[in-house]
Amino acid sequence: MERVDTIVVGAGVAGLSAARLLQDAGRTVVVLEARDRVGGRVHTDRRDGATDLGASWIHGIDGSPVAAAARAFGMRTVEFTVGGYQVDSRPIASFAPDGTRLSDDAARSFAADVHAVDAVLPEVIAASASAASYRDVTEEALARQGWDPERAQRVREYLEHRAEEQYGAWIEDLAAHGLDDDAIEGDEVVFPDGYDVLPARLAEGLDVRLDHVVTRIDWTDGVLVHTRQGVFAADSTVVTLPVGVLQAGTVDIVPALPAVNAEALGRLRMNTFEKIFLRFPARFWEDGVYAIRQQGPESRWWHSWYDLSALHDRPELLTFAAGPAAVAIRDWDDESVVASVMAQLRRLYGDDVPEPVGVQRTAWQDDPFAHGSYAYMALGSTTADHDDLATPVGGVLHLAGEATWTDDPATVPAALLSGHRAAERILGATVPIERLWAEA
Repeated sequence: MERVDTIVVGAGVAGLSAARLLQDAGRTVVVLEARDRVGGRVHTDRRDGATDLGASWIHGIDGSPVAAAARAFGMRTVEFTVGGYQVDSRPIASFAPDGTRLSDDAARSFAADVHAVDAVLPEVIAASASAASYRDVTEEALARQGWDPERAQRVREYLEHRAEEQYGAWIEDLAAHGLDDDAIEGDEVVFPDGYDVLPARLAEGLDVRLDHVVTRIDWTDGVLVHTRQGVFAADSTVVTLPVGVLQAGTVDIVPALPAVNAEALGRLRMNTFEKIFLRFPARFWEDGVYAIRQQGPESRWWHSWYDLSALHDRPELLTFAAGPAAVAIRDWDDESVVASVMAQLRRLYGDDVPEPVGVQRTAWQDDPFAHGSYAYMALGSTTADHDDLATPVGGVLHLAGEATWTDDPATVPAALLSGHRAAERILGATVPIERLWAEA
C-alpha cells in the first residue's frame, strides 16, 4: 500500500489544479487517472493539426483565470466570439426557413426580438416555480411580447437551439435556472495549437499515474483509494469524477455520500453533446462570417455551423449534435451523419457544395470515463446544487470539477477554480490562484 498526504482522483484541469497547489504547499500528492493521458474532457487530436475534441473556447476572457494561465503558458489564441450562441455582435450568415439568406435588416430585426425576450427572462425566471423548465420560462417571456405566431416561432426555435448548444439538453429537460450563468465577459477565444497545452503544463512535475482506474474510495478512517494496480492511502482526497461517472456506480464511495452531496448530484444530469468537424476542398460559404445559421423546421437538428478556417488555414466547419440529435445519431456511421448534415448545407448553398474531404466526430456520451460532455441542471435543480455537491465530506473527501462550481459551471474555468477551492480547503489557508502558473 502506498501512502501520501493527498490522493487526487482524475487528471483533468480540476484535479491537476488541486494537485499542483497542494504540492506547491509541501504536501505529497499522487494523481490517479483512468485514461492514458492527462486532460480529461480537454482533449486535442493532433493527427492532422490540432483539433479540440473536448473543450474549445474560453467563454469570455475578462477576469478569467484560464485566460491568465494561457497567457503565462504562451498559448496562442484566436478571437472567436460566437461560442455563447450569440444572435449578433459578430458576422453571422442567417437563413430563413425557405433557405434564403436573411437581409441585413431582417437579421437585425430578428436579433432585436431575441434581445427583447432576453430582457424579461430574468424576471420570469426569478418568479418561476421550483420545478419549472427552461421551456416554461421562455414561453412566458414570449407570451409577454404579443407577437404573431410566426414571429414568436422564430425566436422559440432560437431559444431551443441555445439551450441545446449551451447545455446539450432539450429545452423541456433543462431547469428554469439552467442558463442563469449564460453571460460572456469580454471576447471569446479558441486555441489554434490545442487546448490540451493547459493540462499538460499543469501536470508538469506532478506524480500522475495513468491507466489507474479507481474502483472504490473508502473515507471511513482517512482515505483508501482502490485501483486495479493496488490501494493508495492518504489523509485526504480530491475526487474530480464527472457527474456521469459518479451516477454510473462504477466507483464505490464508502460510506455513501451524505444527503447534501447526494441530493445535489441527483438533480444534475450529464448531457449529450457531440462535435462534428467537416473539412472541405474549397470554401463555399461567405468570407468573414463567424457562423452559418438557419431557421425553420429544417433546423431541428442541424442549424449552426462555425467557420474554423482561421485556426488552421483550411476550409473547415464545425457543427454540433446536441440533445435529442446526439441521441438519435448515436449509432449512425460517419457516412450517414455526413449525408444528413450535407443535405442541410446544400439547401442553403446549392447542390454544388462539395463533399467534405475530412470528417471527425466525438462520442463523449459513450466514453466510460465521462458519460457525456458536461453536466446540466435537470428539472427541480437550483444553482445552489453545484456548490452543495462540493460540500466537504467528513473533513477528508472533496468533490471538484466543472459541475461543482456555481458561477460558471460546465467550463474549464469552473474546473480550475473548483480545484483551487479544494486545495484551499485541505490546506486551511488562502492560496493565490496565480501559483498555478507563477513559474511558467
